[in-house]
Amino acid sequence: MTIRIGILGAAAIAPSAVINPGRDNPDFEVIAVAARDPDRAKTYAAKHGIPNVSRSYDALIQRDDIDLVYNPLPPAGHATWSIAALKAGKHVLCEKPFALNAAQARRMSEAAATSGRKLIEAFHYRHHNVMKRAVEIVRSRELGAILHAYADHLCPLSYLQGNYIWDRDLGGGTLMDQGCYAIHALRSVLDAEPDVLSATCKTNGGVDVMTSANLEFSRVPAQIYCSMNATGYSATLRLECQNGRMEIENYGAPQFSTALGGIDCRFTVQVGETVRQEPTTGLSTYAAQLAELGDVLLRGKPQLVTNADSLANMIVIDAIYAAGGIGRPFG
Repeated sequence: MTIRIGILGAAAIAPSAVINPGRDNPDFEVIAVAARDPDRAKTYAAKHGIPNVSRSYDALIQRDDIDLVYNPLPPAGHATWSIAALKAGKHVLCEKPFALNAAQARRMSEAAATSGRKLIEAFHYRHHNVMKRAVEIVRSRELGAILHAYADHLCPLSYLQGNYIWDRDLGGGTLMDQGCYAIHALRSVLDAEPDVLSATCKTNGGVDVMTSANLEFSRVPAQIYCSMNATGYSATLRLECQNGRMEIENYGAPQFSTALGGIDCRFTVQVGETVRQEPTTGLSTYAAQLAELGDVLLRGKPQLVTNADSLANMIVIDAIYAAGGIGRPFG
């Protein structure tokens, strides 16, 4: 069986996330796309070899030849259209962050449970060998008790009119766009939920452009830091532990080396006086995510990123914004 994909929106991320890796994965075929501007959808479809253009989002999710809807719309459109797709009997791969807030995430999770279809947040980084190995190392206990944890996600994003990242009502802001990775990475390796002790948010144009937060995971202090005013890209995950330390540079997209416009991924583990470099190779994060999705939908593998996981991440985002004094709809 081939999983037939329909894409909501002529999104810039879709070629990396589903279109290109889908060409190399026999489990998938991109069938159709819809956009608010039909002409833009036609141009997009021609550029990326998508055979069908639907006249609207609703028309796309009602298609009989679609099994999975990929939702890369701005976060303000995640709950509405993911729930609509689930009700139409479609599985959904929804871009991060899962929703505008935890209340929406709950409704999305409930809709998935009621529909019997799969709803998966597209935390592509989590499927790469690097993050899977990081979780494995921590759970092996070779590093001993974790004493302190830190994660960041920084990316320079200049103001661009019309870009949802700069629109609070659409779900913009650095915590939503970038900090969600740092939160999720810490939650994944620590296998616990944090209390938010304090947060600082710097705003510009109505959105947070820098956010830092002090967290505590079952008595383990931790910090996250995210910014779209950064001078360069960074995605660092660092654990200081009883028996040593672990540090990953570029956990977010290990496939994007310096030569490809990112930074080289380095995965360093120190136990006592012994330092080793863990492998950073493997399928790209997006190809690995799609491979995992095929295993879930076709071969019954349990979801790695569950709806409960996605809801928990949104709860932390809500709490950080509240602690940082950012007025957002949380209900």
